[in-house]
Amino acid sequence: MEEQDAPKPTSERHVPVLKDRCINLLAPGFEAARSRGETPVAIDATLGMGGHSEAMLQRFPDLHLVGIDRDEEALTLAGARLEPFEARTDLVHAVYDEIEDVLADLGIPEVHGILMDLGVSSLQLDERERGFAYSYDAPLDMRMDTSRGQTAADVVNNYSEEDLVRIIRKWGEEKFAGRIANRIVAARANKPFATTGELVEQIRGVVPASAAKSGGHPAKRTFQALRIEVNEELDVLERAVPAALSASAMGGRVVVMSYHSLEDKIVKSAFQSRSKSSAPLGFPVELEEHKPEFKTLTKGTEVPTPEEIAENPRAASARLRAVERIKARRTA
Repeated sequence: MEEQDAPKPTSERHVPVLKDRCINLLAPGFEAARSRGETPVAIDATLGMGGHSEAMLQRFPDLHLVGIDRDEEALTLAGARLEPFEARTDLVHAVYDEIEDVLADLGIPEVHGILMDLGVSSLQLDERERGFAYSYDAPLDMRMDTSRGQTAADVVNNYSEEDLVRIIRKWGEEKFAGRIANRIVAARANKPFATTGELVEQIRGVVPASAAKSGGHPAKRTFQALRIEVNEELDVLERAVPAALSASAMGGRVVVMSYHSLEDKIVKSAFQSRSKSSAPLGFPVELEEHKPEFKTLTKGTEVPTPEEIAENPRAASARLRAVERIKARRTA
């Protein structure tokens, strides 16, 4: 039996994407809280293995951090990593669109910084048995929360051909969605899909080699589509960003990193809707209630520098947006 290497410490397994840039964007929100005599509170809405949270807690010794993740394994690993800061942390098993409920349960009325690092985590990519990666054979799972919900195998084995075309085209932005769905349905009639390798083999059979040269691995877009469908990622994000904005205190900041255009489009729309005047077109005077609640801190989307990509290759596709609350929250 092949001897396995001992697992690396969490701090070595996970290099936080754009760590310094994110924390520098969040810092003024914490300073604004201090200036009012408040204890700064941050939410790491996608805790993962806790790299961003650890950096925040180290840099801001008075910060209280709420870490949210739907992945129970991630919470365990992050909890061990953040144990030195246990008195200043609350780690919660939840999906990040449940921000309002999490804060209500903790008795926290508002927060001064919220970070969202979207997409699949380093933990999920690196744990082969989770089935997120197309580069090696594994059970066809892809659930971020393995305690509940349908798997990717459930989707490919049970969805109609029409529905498979829809999700692969919509969530994966895959132009060969029709061919791929047709092949999946034909193959599963003989034997249901159980592993990532079986699915990759069928996709390779219908995606032209020329497309793979320009678009990367032929299964990349289909795997993205299945992951989004299994975890309802974009539906969650559409609820989560407005919830984060609503939870932000005066001067508080929301920083979001997305990794593909579908995510970024949702973030951009939510940020823009709260960062512009709501006064009717042609209205002669902008009333207080019409003034924007937030101001944009990034010019469009910021992208990683070559140095940041060299430090962490997984940062290559990151797109960063940030806003700051400039108008007091409405309270009941």
